Amino acid sequence: MKQFIVLMAVLPIMLVFFAQFTLDQINSSRIGILTDCVYLSKEEARQDGCFTEANLARLKERISSSLGVEPSQIEIEATDRVRYRTGTASDPERGLVHIRVRVPIGRVMAGKSLFGVRADDSYSYTVESWGASERLR
Repeated sequence: MKQFIVLMAVLPIMLVFFAQFTLDQINSSRIGILTDCVYLSKEEARQDGCFTEANLARLKERISSSLGVEPSQIEIEATDRVRYRTGTASDPERGLVHIRVRVPIGRVMAGKSLFGVRADDSYSYTVESWGASERLR
């Protein structure tokens, strides 16, 4: 009987580890999709020399449809001024285009209440990338 009582006490904690593994796989997949969306947008921006409004709108739409996130929850900081390809190291901007995208990813921990973590805590993932502009003067 003592072993049964111990099993009933330990089993919920052990099941949380299985749920956490699944949640980690889901979050890893979502982060991979986000990274791919940002990479594609950055490559388009490299050709234009900056992130245009159309490029950013396509990026928000891709992220929103792929991850099921509201476009208003997506935070984007990007180079919006044209940067030209340079061959000199003295240029302070060096012809680089930059983007930082922050997206809420939702749950990161299974069984929050079991471990004393508040349920209303929100988490987000940030992808930051730099690329050399391909636009010529």
